[in-house]
Amino acid sequence: MKKKHLAMLLSKLEGFPEPKPELEQYRTPGNVAAELLWLAYSAGDIAGKVVADLGTGTGVLAIGAKLLGAEKVYAVEVDEKALEVARRNAERAGVEVEFINADVSEFGEKVDTVVMNPPFGSQRKGADRPFLLKAFEVADRVYSIHLAKPEVRNFIEKFSADSGFTSIRLATVPFEIPAQFFFHRKRLERILVDLYLFERYSP
Repeated sequence: MKKKHLAMLLSKLEGFPEPKPELEQYRTPGNVAAELLWLAYSAGDIAGKVVADLGTGTGVLAIGAKLLGAEKVYAVEVDEKALEVARRNAERAGVEVEFINADVSEFGEKVDTVVMNPPFGSQRKGADRPFLLKAFEVADRVYSIHLAKPEVRNFIEKFSADSGFTSIRLATVPFEIPAQFFFHRKRLERILVDLYLFERYSP
């Protein structure tokens, strides 16, 4: 499968029926999800691997990982309604994903790779920390999406180093957010996000 085809497939998946601002439920655009997954796939971290998507939302990254040949994919999501959509999306895509309705802090399976688009922390400062902490606990290699801002980059670098991980900024890409909450002033917000690889320090 080519990256362009993957992006097209992922962009056709169903989005959040009732997005919750407190959970920062923005759908991961198909092209951004495909870019992150392709970076992981090209590094040998998807095909034949056990992968977890923490805060899967409607399942975009989890489904993409399975389409790229992951052996097993766990998709963790606290919002049951979002998970219902994710299950439908997986069925439509013809892939098997193990969906888990739980807070990410409750996930305990060891995996090879984590792929995730955690909350940016725009509505609740530090909302991305529990996701990073759990990812660093269960995997040695973590691919994640974060806001491309100097203060976020500084935090990411320090937080990952304190957790025993190196942070590598692989790419900076545009991320489109359609207006869906009362505080959105534009019909379409374009922001920049960083795609990161976090790798556990070798002893």
